[in-house]
Amino acid sequence: MPNDIQHRDPVTGELLSKQEEHELAAVKAATLIESLPWLKRFSGKVVVVKFGGNAMVNEDLKRAFAEDMVYLRYAGLHPVVVHGGGPQISAALKEQGIESEFRGGYRVTTTEAITVVRDVLAGEVNREIVDLVNEHGEGLAVGVFGDGGSLFTGEKKGVVVDGQAYDLGHVGDITHVDPSGVLAAIEAGRIPVVSSIAIDDAHPDQALNVNADAAAGALAIALKAAKLMMLTDVPGLYRNWPDRDSIVDLIAVEELRQLLPTLESGMIPKMTACLDAVVGGVGGATIIDGRIPHSILLEVFTLRGAGTEVIPDPSRRTENQMTHAEIGRRVAAPTTTTGAHVAGTTSTGADLAETTQKGSNREH
Repeated sequence: MPNDIQHRDPVTGELLSKQEEHELAAVKAATLIESLPWLKRFSGKVVVVKFGGNAMVNEDLKRAFAEDMVYLRYAGLHPVVVHGGGPQISAALKEQGIESEFRGGYRVTTTEAITVVRDVLAGEVNREIVDLVNEHGEGLAVGVFGDGGSLFTGEKKGVVVDGQAYDLGHVGDITHVDPSGVLAAIEAGRIPVVSSIAIDDAHPDQALNVNADAAAGALAIALKAAKLMMLTDVPGLYRNWPDRDSIVDLIAVEELRQLLPTLESGMIPKMTACLDAVVGGVGGATIIDGRIPHSILLEVFTLRGAGTEVIPDPSRRTENQMTHAEIGRRVAAPTTTTGAHVAGTTSTGADLAETTQKGSNREH
């Protein structure tokens, strides 16, 4: 039976002619086939996504993120979400009249505050992410808590600011990861959503507030993930901020080690987590601009990414270029006269402050 529905130009809103509809359909088909090499590369593999930045507080971006996770799942990947909740924690502490003090970029977490932190991460943020994903199918996602079943074990840490040492309270670094609970959820066909709380190794009845970037990196290593993606509010890593032309496409481990001490404080924990993950065996790690709707899909499945990728060694640059060349041989996107375009061709446990950097998206 013929389709009598008339479509509109996604840019101008004007009704399309039959010829223009065919051209638009060809563009969509080209976009789908562009994803084939990446589907082959990542199908059946675990990918860890750290959910943070503006994507955590913007309603449209939250829903787009949930859709991305569901898409990855049905495309044959095994996404694992790790989240913090800095803005939500600050709001909850303020509401309860608990002072929130930062030292060296870390939130000082008292015994009174750690209860609020855990309740917010597990009871509010985690539940919301799970519910958003499950709007697309009952039981698709499940919450996995960092201090449940000893997923994350850690030890308390302090900080030195201007030569003076400070006690951060219930703040720690992860020392051990037991991924069995996450693996069980993956094997059951579900999307694990993990909160960044750890058990204090010295006091197993107490929880620790841990940095979500570090938690995502540590979990990616333990899961032997094919990829780690870190959502944030910047287009990527800059070699010479604020020079917007210095945005980095791909960076190898040794080059990142040299660059790390020169970075803005907000980028250091993210790039450190990416560096540690890749050194620990993760296939690649990417800082992604979470302000772009569906940036995860842009990164995984298209020629144009949404941030900066950390790779094990420079030879991977050639591998990526060969994959892109293969796609170029397979398909050439048709031009249209309609003005239509393919979309995209265009904190945490320890609450480390982010430094906003702006610039253009990278092109592989």
